[in-house]
Amino acid sequence: MGRKSTKENKNIYQTSREQMGYSRETASEKMNYISSDRIEKIENGKSLPHPEEVLAMADCYKNPSLCNYFCSHECPIGIEYVPEIKAKSLSQITLEMLATLNKLSKDKERLVEITVDGELTADEIPDFLKIKEELEKMALAIDSLNLWIDHTIVTGKIDKSLLEYK
Repeated sequence: MGRKSTKENKNIYQTSREQMGYSRETASEKMNYISSDRIEKIENGKSLPHPEEVLAMADCYKNPSLCNYFCSHECPIGIEYVPEIKAKSLSQITLEMLATLNKLSKDKERLVEITVDGELTADEIPDFLKIKEELEKMALAIDSLNLWIDHTIVTGKIDKSLLEYK
């Protein structure tokens, strides 16, 4: 049986494993192909995980946010293009979406005026950037909702088949 870690600055991979109550050996057995030594290297920051390892850990540890963490913090492309998604409650996500939708409703006509000619002039740029910022907030809210759904599925609170289109 493995020793209990006393390390203070644990990374997200280690805390996710420990929240499941798994030793490195148990996690390795459940994931089949990631050795306990490899898990230790990832958790101690000696080695970055590979994307397929993150997928396996996210599944094994029932923590889909590991994927977003990896992409937004460790993947060179993701660091540039993928924002970090924070876990939020459904009510908070819904309120953020509604607030953004209300703001976008007010800006809809202005966006049409700006883009109708296919050109973006210097005087239109400030308004365009404000609208773009609201659209980015909506994209984050949607990503947060998708993360919430994934978490709700992996924790068994909802059956995935109920969310499939028919």
